[in-house]
Amino acid sequence: MQLRNTHPLVAVLRQVAPESCPQRFNFHCHTHCSDGSLAPLELAAQALELGLEHLAVTDHHSVRAFGPIHEHFERQRQAGRAAPTLWRGVEISCLLEGCLVHVLALGFGPGHASLAPYLEGSAVVGPALRAEAVVAAIHAAGGLALLAHPARYRLPFARLIAAAADLGFDGAEAWYDYQMQPRWQPSPLVCEAIAADLQRRGLLLSCGTDTHGLHLHGR
Repeated sequence: MQLRNTHPLVAVLRQVAPESCPQRFNFHCHTHCSDGSLAPLELAAQALELGLEHLAVTDHHSVRAFGPIHEHFERQRQAGRAAPTLWRGVEISCLLEGCLVHVLALGFGPGHASLAPYLEGSAVVGPALRAEAVVAAIHAAGGLALLAHPARYRLPFARLIAAAADLGFDGAEAWYDYQMQPRWQPSPLVCEAIAADLQRRGLLLSCGTDTHGLHLHGR
């Protein structure tokens, strides 16, 4: 709860609305550092073209894309051009209510020793796979833990969000394109229900394209 009140990313996430993605915010996307199709600098170029304000690249169990993108954005700023604020991110697999889910770790610090077991390219095994262990590791690294795409799992999203809240998750991905359209749009009804549930619990709402393909404006 303390991080949820003081983390600098919280003020940004509180601005997230259905229309925020993909033009303003994207807190869920991938490069070929995991299972995406874009090279880090290709993704960075598209982020600049879209005019994104805030970006987190969330490769599965990898943060290798952060350095090249960060350096590219810094060169843009030095040249007098606008660039998105880049937050460290990673997508981590874990078990929640016996269901394999994905957690977005956002805004953690450099070094992130507590996250080291989760940054080796594949999911961990054993007790470290449990959601409570993952959330503890993210918080120890100074990051926020958000449940990714809550309506994509075999268990109902309401049950998973309730369990996540009990374990200290900071929020979830409220606005997501479950229909995987060519250009990202939040899916009606289900996203609105997820957002209402999160707001009722005082949790943070996020959004992202979950891009794996060649265009950052879609999946």
